Amino acid sequence: MIAALGVFCYTQVGLNNLDRPSEDVTTTRGNILLSLPFIIAIDGPAASGKSTIGSLLAKRLGYLYFDTGVMYRAVTWTALQRKVPIEDESGVSALAEAIHIEVTCPTVEDGRQYTVLVDGQDVTWPIRQPEVDQGVSPVSAYAGVRRALTVQQRRLGLQGDIVLVGRDIGTVVLPEADLKIYLDATLKERACRRWKELQLRNLPVDYDQVLAAMKRRDGIDSSRALAPLRPARDARVLDTTGLGVEEVLAQVEAWVCEIAKGR
Repeated sequence: MIAALGVFCYTQVGLNNLDRPSEDVTTTRGNILLSLPFIIAIDGPAASGKSTIGSLLAKRLGYLYFDTGVMYRAVTWTALQRKVPIEDESGVSALAEAIHIEVTCPTVEDGRQYTVLVDGQDVTWPIRQPEVDQGVSPVSAYAGVRRALTVQQRRLGLQGDIVLVGRDIGTVVLPEADLKIYLDATLKERACRRWKELQLRNLPVDYDQVLAAMKRRDGIDSSRALAPLRPARDARVLDTTGLGVEEVLAQVEAWVCEIAKGR
């Protein structure tokens, strides 16, 4: 994968001043590879495309893909299952410290990008249910929850060769990330994307309900005192409204290679 990455940068962005990597580059890590982004952070609001693009980019680069948002969803889902009121900040925070959340490569071929386990139980799809959508924003705003999960996210990210997606990766979790990207889209576009996703999973949800829930979540995420949703000062910002996956991925890949060329 690393050798392919060097060829990718050479061919896609025209790094004509650099030699194509040799066949043994996977063991020697030649100069072109040493200049690639070590940590890539992709932030943005719900359904902005960050998970799809982050997963595809990580696969293209041979990097680890980590969607940090699933950890907050896992805590929210567990609170709902264990009848801990979402409004109970201390109870939910204690839960976040007590449960074991594991994110692995897909263990089932059902369209998932990864497998999420809570205390050994597969919750990959349950954490995408509408009731979790409604509760995850207040849960993610709790200081105790964020402390418990941010430590784990940062430890994993600093290992490098990783693409992390979330809402505060570039601003709080890993402000030293080599490449920071912020994806956005209009509220209606993002609500439509989420509604279609739910329809594909045979979840009969009204579009207006999805729109209202997303608008509420945007308000909570952007106005919370702790780690509000916003682009990092040095983030590359892209509005994905009306753009296809390949168009967005092409721009992100170009940014990756722009850094490789300039370092």
